[in-house]
Amino acid sequence: MPVMSGGEALAEALVREGVEVIFGIPGIHMSGIMAALRDDPRIRMITTRHEAAASHMADGYARVSGKPGVVLVVPGAGVYNAATGLATAYARSSPVLAIAGQIPRGQIGGGSGTHHEVLDQGSIVQPVTKWRRQALTPREIPDAVSEAFRQMRTGRPRPTLIEIPPEAGVERDDVVLRDPAQIPRPVPSSSQLREAARVIAESRLPLIYAGGGVAISDAESALVALAEATNIPVITSSGGKGAIPDRHPLSYGSCFAPWGEHDEMNELFEVMQAADVVIGIGARFSLGNPAGEASTLININIDEDELTRVQANTLPLHGDARATVEALLPCLREADAGDRPSPVEAVVAARRLIAYADIRRQEPQYPILETMQRSIPEDTHIVWDVTQFGYYARTHYQVHHPKTFIDSGYSFNLGFGFPTALGAKVAHPDRHVLSVNGDGGFLFNAVELATAVKYGVNVVTVVFRDDAFGNVARDLDELFGGTYETDLHNPDLVAFTESFGAVAMRAGEPAELETLLPQALACQAPVVIDVPVGHMPLPRAKFMAALPSLPWTRPQDGLISS
Repeated sequence: MPVMSGGEALAEALVREGVEVIFGIPGIHMSGIMAALRDDPRIRMITTRHEAAASHMADGYARVSGKPGVVLVVPGAGVYNAATGLATAYARSSPVLAIAGQIPRGQIGGGSGTHHEVLDQGSIVQPVTKWRRQALTPREIPDAVSEAFRQMRTGRPRPTLIEIPPEAGVERDDVVLRDPAQIPRPVPSSSQLREAARVIAESRLPLIYAGGGVAISDAESALVALAEATNIPVITSSGGKGAIPDRHPLSYGSCFAPWGEHDEMNELFEVMQAADVVIGIGARFSLGNPAGEASTLININIDEDELTRVQANTLPLHGDARATVEALLPCLREADAGDRPSPVEAVVAARRLIAYADIRRQEPQYPILETMQRSIPEDTHIVWDVTQFGYYARTHYQVHHPKTFIDSGYSFNLGFGFPTALGAKVAHPDRHVLSVNGDGGFLFNAVELATAVKYGVNVVTVVFRDDAFGNVARDLDELFGGTYETDLHNPDLVAFTESFGAVAMRAGEPAELETLLPQALACQAPVVIDVPVGHMPLPRAKFMAALPSLPWTRPQDGLISS
């Protein structure tokens, strides 16, 4: 057994799990760990200016690389700050390992007010982590790292936490290092697969609903093969965007309604209601059941808790998305499940209905997205912050490559976009990465321009500036008789950006992005494009009609009533 410090054992254990980069902030509780990372050239440390940004970067890294991201934070306040990024990673089932310092082990739980003390520190992130452990001595660190990565690679891959007190990073002891655990891809039984194939073969109007689990499992090619082998069209969730190219003749596009009780807001729900069999692949159905109650749901999911939660009439297939679809395909061929008319004409007709012929005139967001689409390579990773364009993009932006559409999931974490894009660029330095923000969200983490410049993380950032928290301002004005305290005092974004040594551009109007985006992508530097926009109406009259009945606009059962 080698004799190592806890910091050295941590570095070696991370290297064995394939870790190449860590995002975080050094602190006095982490000195032993930092010394070991300093002396190990196999791991790159990227120091951020805030722990929230560090955890968002680790999430972005994980989402495009397919490997767990790692964030290193000091105890107490550092854990609280990092929790915001862990919450977004949890919402998007993203594997992020948070390594947190602790107070000296003899003082843990004592409540003596020692430096950075928080009683029961792990409980801070308990709701947004899958697994947590304290590694109090050097000997415990390799086992903790091994188990953290096993947890992130089995079942639904969500964040994990390891806490290490300061002396454990410095002390030296015999340690047992571990090789990465071998993780099989679970597949349902042959009888379950044959039964599912029979139901699909006998269906009249089947439909595939693909969620974020397709990307997590690298099942995009298997999904396309399933659709083409069976002539079954595909709808994706917002998390599933890119699972099948939007231009594919069997792709309806993405279905997103932010308020589950108003399914009529999105015509794709009507398509799903008409299906007699819905094949859910890696989807949580988190906004309720978009399939008709009379339909049969064939639910392929790695998470057992999700298999029968949606409706009683379910055939649960517990398994990895890619492995399960690949195992299902031979059964479908035996059952002649591909012997049905092509639905391509119906899909094309539905797309026309969904898109609306006059959408460019009615909705100012759409031509702006079209301009962006024309101006960047198709395989650009785009991180959409929680902004009016981010909402709109979930249904209207066309995605043709896997893992290129990144959003916040149900956490709707304002300001996550810019640092998440930095993490994505660290993972894929040779690919273009675009961050799309409003001015409110961008200023949450804009100081990370310092990180981008220091490490040469050349992300292009578009900031749509309306000098307000525009969504909230509009809703207050239209539903509550007037806005209040939603206006913002912004810096000159060009001067602000240039003060960090980054490149700044300013558009006179959004249409100028057609020229500015290619120029920005050609720069070998971080770039911010300031794009002034006016009032953006809520898209489509159908949404407007539903607004007055949304839960946050009226009293609820059991609460005060008018």
